[in-house]
Amino acid sequence: MSALEPERPRSKLPLVRILFVVVLAALLAAAFAYRARLEGEPPQIRVTPEADMVGTAPLEISVSDPGAGLKSVTVTLSSGGSETPLLNERFAQAVGEKKLSVELAKVAGIKEGPVTLRIVARDASLRSFLAGNEASLQKQLTVDLTPPTLELIADDRYINFGGAGAIVYKASPDTATSGVKIGRHFFPGFAGQVDGKPDHSFALFAHPYDTPQDAKAMLVATDKAGNTRQLPLVYELKSVKYRKSTIAISDSFLQGKVLALVQDAAAKQGTPKDAFVAVNEALRKANDEKIAAVTAKATPAMQWKGAFVQLSNSKVEANFADQRTYVHNGAPISSSYHLGYDLSVTKRYPVEAANSGTVAFAGDLGIYGNTVILDHGLGLFTLYSHLSSIDAKEGDKVQQRQPLGRTGETGLAAGDHLHYGVYLHGVAVLPVEWWDGKWIRDNVEPKLQGRGSDEIAVSQQPKARAARTKRGR
Repeated sequence: MSALEPERPRSKLPLVRILFVVVLAALLAAAFAYRARLEGEPPQIRVTPEADMVGTAPLEISVSDPGAGLKSVTVTLSSGGSETPLLNERFAQAVGEKKLSVELAKVAGIKEGPVTLRIVARDASLRSFLAGNEASLQKQLTVDLTPPTLELIADDRYINFGGAGAIVYKASPDTATSGVKIGRHFFPGFAGQVDGKPDHSFALFAHPYDTPQDAKAMLVATDKAGNTRQLPLVYELKSVKYRKSTIAISDSFLQGKVLALVQDAAAKQGTPKDAFVAVNEALRKANDEKIAAVTAKATPAMQWKGAFVQLSNSKVEANFADQRTYVHNGAPISSSYHLGYDLSVTKRYPVEAANSGTVAFAGDLGIYGNTVILDHGLGLFTLYSHLSSIDAKEGDKVQQRQPLGRTGETGLAAGDHLHYGVYLHGVAVLPVEWWDGKWIRDNVEPKLQGRGSDEIAVSQQPKARAARTKRGR
């Protein structure tokens, strides 16, 4: 090109392309930023409990919107032609969730009977011409603020710490669940077990070894609306001294028994001490949770009769609720509670059912080895562990003294023996009571026969004293 030729105009196409890319990126960014504001999912509404009957227990309302967030929530309660606002809230900034707990018993003017609960929620979406997505829920409820009635018919005056008791009571027909609550444990009652008294309920309960001695047991009845009535159970708790023992763990035991039971990969790579702690604590916890789950599934009918029997020719070598400290090379490494009796006899001795029942579990159970659990009804179970062989399967009906297998040393057993346990609604209890025919005749059978506390107390007095009492009356 010569100096005299005019300069050609530069193309604007690259600039246009750059502007197009910038605008497109801005539009995409805006779309990305506002995508939640354009979502079309309505808010989610949840009401608990889901029952149609409500009472003094709080009604929990949860409204949420994970997308654009909530813009407003309205909750009203209608009854007898009048409407009571429970919540009417608009949010300056969208919120992800709004929770409301309503105690209907404290709502002004509330009366027992039918009511209508209505919940309306809108989110902050730009849909529906900026009005947002709407969700509504209308639920017909029946308000019942009257708790069930309870009458204690027969109780126990004395209970061993860690042992069991039995009561008979009468709850009103509107009762949904009833039983005995103590500490963190609940022992349900069963109707239809008392002779000639179909409206009476019978409950076996315990003052568990892991519950403070000053804990108060309560007879509890709850109706479908969640209303609860409670009556205190008054009894004298008889002290039972549980032993504390120290057990030395040898290297040969760690190598021969413990390592075979280790399930945790990290513990397998660790020291023998790590392996024992993993087995004695983590695996024991999992095994005990399995036992609790099996023995919490109560059969609502009595399958046993009379006293339970101890394994014939056996000797008690370790007691219930012993607190054990395990020592290796002179240093404590772990601890546990022994929740049963260790019964010693000759090797591979036939293991007998302590009473009639149904096999609820049969198989390997970690530290307990080969195990059989029998369901005797009304929440009562017996456990037989460390068996060398099992001669029963789940679902089998067995009779008292029927063979279940043979003693052994499977699991964490140090020698051939039977670990025998008694469980009540998932809680380990003192086994010796159930071997005592007099205890069962005095504390259990009279209640199943329909006798009240006063009648039982008189029948248990010496004959001469009972005669004086009768003449006095």
